[in-house]
Amino acid sequence: MKTKAAICWEVGAPWSVEEIELDEPGPTEVLVKLHASGMCHSDEHIVTGDLPFAPPMIGGHEGGGVVERVGKDVSWLEPGDHVVFGFIPACGRCISCSTGHQNLCDMGAKMAGGRQAADDTSRHHAQGKDLGLMCMLGTFANHTVVNEASCIKIEKDVPLERACLLGCGVVTGWGSAVYAGDVQPGDTVVVVGVGGIGAASIQGAKIAGARHIIAVDPVDNKRDRAPAFGATHTVASMEEAIGLIGEITWGQMANVVIMAMGVGEGSLLATALAMCGKRGKVVVTNIHRALEISATVSLLDLTLMEKRIVGSLFGSANPRADIPKLLHLYRNGKLDLDNMVTRTYPLDDVNKGYEDMREGRNIRGVLLMND
Repeated sequence: MKTKAAICWEVGAPWSVEEIELDEPGPTEVLVKLHASGMCHSDEHIVTGDLPFAPPMIGGHEGGGVVERVGKDVSWLEPGDHVVFGFIPACGRCISCSTGHQNLCDMGAKMAGGRQAADDTSRHHAQGKDLGLMCMLGTFANHTVVNEASCIKIEKDVPLERACLLGCGVVTGWGSAVYAGDVQPGDTVVVVGVGGIGAASIQGAKIAGARHIIAVDPVDNKRDRAPAFGATHTVASMEEAIGLIGEITWGQMANVVIMAMGVGEGSLLATALAMCGKRGKVVVTNIHRALEISATVSLLDLTLMEKRIVGSLFGSANPRADIPKLLHLYRNGKLDLDNMVTRTYPLDDVNKGYEDMREGRNIRGVLLMND
């Protein structure tokens, strides 16, 4: 079939929205009509080359849609089902999945190539070339074909333009606080960066019972919006945060610091550790450039205060269990997905959406598919 998608043809080039040819799903694959896709900063990393994902590639990994066709070996999905994609597939059989770490499923090792997980071939084609898919999903499109391991079935009453955010940003941020950060009632939590992941981290810390939640962001409108998600304090810089944390905690400092900025910098980890108190934890959630291999930390501080630096992918969560759980919180008014969506765009305006992201105008932009 023919459909439309946003393609990155080469590093540094803007997204090109054009017609593509889409093959039928394979035996363990699903054809999905996309209704909405979140515009995560990670897709920008394809354009900038910060991630080692080779173009040509269809962008998008935070999507929600309706199943149209299923492969002959898919038994648990049928046409008409609503699904959210997990940007890390979950096979349910590898050691990571079977020990409760679906976010580290072995199938995720194939993401960089962007081809189909079952046979490493492509179902998406344009201009006579095979196309890769961001996270083997390619949600910047009206239709896509994905492996069943990437699908999480959801109830049909949840708007897909909200549910799509669970495919990456919300689970990543919420889990960074609740799982990787292990925020406890009464804790002091710092969230550095108030984009989609940061806003979800703030909400996760609030739900977990944090006493103080300090949002750090240089952009005025993001600081203005942070209290609506649960921030108790806002500051423009990490340096400013250090003094504030010392004051409100009587010198005990933060229990958890979550790094949720768009692009991480190793030179900032020393400041992140300085915001932590004894046995404090820095959760590194944001993506760093692939070629960055150094960081600045006080190793004496790390040892003498028993501080910890922890990496977290997909919020250290189990998407098959956690996405329905979070949608239940949304239905009951305890998780705010509505205010996380700052602006919506048609697929043709994908470059405008990323311009708004770069300029700090959005918590999260969402593409709405209209074909």
